[in-house]
Amino acid sequence: MKKIIIVGGVAGGMSAATRLRRLMEDAEIIVMEKGPYVSFANCGLPYHISGEIEDRSDLIVQTPEALKARFELDIRTESEVLKINPEAKTVEVNHLGDIYLESYDELILSPGAKPFIPDIKGLDQADNVFGLRNVPDLDRIMSQVNQADVKEAVVVGAGFIGLEVAENLAKRGLNITLVEMAPHVLPPLDEEMAIYVQNELQNNGVTVITGQSANEFKNNGKEVVLTNGDVLPSDLTILSVGVRPENELAASAGIELGMRGGIVVDENYQTSQPNIYAVGDAIIVKQQITGEDTMIALASPANRQGRQVADVIAGLNRKNKGSIGTAIVRVFNLSAASTGLSERTAKLSGLNHVAIHTTGKSHASYFPASTPIVLKLIFDPQDGKILGAQAIGQKGVDKRIDVIATAIKGGLTIFDLPELELTYAPPFGSAKDPVNMIGYAASNIAEGLSDHVAWHELNTELANGKQILDVRSDDELLNGKFANAVQIPVNELRDRIHELDPNQEYIISCASGQRSYIAERILKQKGFKVSNLDGGFSLYQTVRPEEIIYANN
Repeated sequence: MKKIIIVGGVAGGMSAATRLRRLMEDAEIIVMEKGPYVSFANCGLPYHISGEIEDRSDLIVQTPEALKARFELDIRTESEVLKINPEAKTVEVNHLGDIYLESYDELILSPGAKPFIPDIKGLDQADNVFGLRNVPDLDRIMSQVNQADVKEAVVVGAGFIGLEVAENLAKRGLNITLVEMAPHVLPPLDEEMAIYVQNELQNNGVTVITGQSANEFKNNGKEVVLTNGDVLPSDLTILSVGVRPENELAASAGIELGMRGGIVVDENYQTSQPNIYAVGDAIIVKQQITGEDTMIALASPANRQGRQVADVIAGLNRKNKGSIGTAIVRVFNLSAASTGLSERTAKLSGLNHVAIHTTGKSHASYFPASTPIVLKLIFDPQDGKILGAQAIGQKGVDKRIDVIATAIKGGLTIFDLPELELTYAPPFGSAKDPVNMIGYAASNIAEGLSDHVAWHELNTELANGKQILDVRSDDELLNGKFANAVQIPVNELRDRIHELDPNQEYIISCASGQRSYIAERILKQKGFKVSNLDGGFSLYQTVRPEEIIYANN
């Protein structure tokens, strides 16, 4: 009978344990969890802060007793593995002060990642500063939040978790200041997409400070000093500045570590030590698009890895194909999602790429309650390979990013996106879904039918002598316009083409880029040299509002 010890529960560890039992009924399976809860919804923790998840017990997914009854698993909570002896194939365990040895035939490490706690002056004296990783962390935060005099909260870090915490603290009525060291919130997204999230935060009363971080805590954490010297009052501070792998146990066992201290594994999740495997947030995986090493701390890959390592141990042929990092976050009434590479990452990786934006609707525009979706696609114009996508909107964002994530995993290209047959009825979608439409737009660029100017290239192009041609209607100009633009509505363009200079190069803009593409095709076939402003006026106005001219200016 094979004896398998799993260090760490939750996503990776429990997926491995339950899959092992389904494949190996006679195996002895022991799960060592150093905390009090072996299976809890760590992604749901922020939503208990606001009461959206009202009952704390709903966060406890499974109990040791239930896992014993259904899967015959030996679950040992409050049991911290202190040491691994690979030669003897034993682990040293501390259970509430009782130290003992346990042998294994196969060992799976699923220690996860822990919040990165920077070395900040005064942090050791601060009694109101917390991270959020597990249920005990949540309990400490709730104890602080429930105090009547807690009014001001500072969240340091505006990644996915930081945004969720900020939203839920705000929903409790606290005054929230969100501090992010990067130039914009939600750094995994590109700047022009993240600005929608920042606007939504500010529209809901959250003060957003970017380009700064906490430099010092004073007065037992009641004052947060930023790197520029500004001081923020705080009754509660949440540190959410990233995670680092729980690698101490692996390192002490002589297991090879790699980038950022992650555990190195092969395609079968085997570490450098025999009979020891690792899964989850602590391991290095391959970015499936680039083939480069990366670390992706997400629940979905961890669950998949746990199942796959169980298959490997049971003798099934499973390989770790890597991850593409698909993620989503809700911020008040807005959702932001991404998959694959950002434009910034594609550029840093030296990949040939183009990025485009389209604006569609969550469902048929004529059906009530449709809302806009801004969709961004990053792709290789030479072979059509999809490198990544991002989406912003109130509804339907998850569907579109999930479709593109599936396309990436399936090896589809931009030329396949228009071919996707997605469900359509007026309450659910459009006959030409936003995914189909961005596939058409990307194909037009790849096939040379359209040339585009990115929002961040506009000022340079104008300085080089190009002219903006705005083809929106007169009524639309009341909402703002470009300085020094020529304006001819697209429906009048053929009749007024004589007003344009054939020797002048034009950058055409409409609200979103769709009508300007029509104008582009008209003018190109008349011999004009023109290009389309990607994302149109609405995107540029969102990213660079200070450059827009308004009627009351």
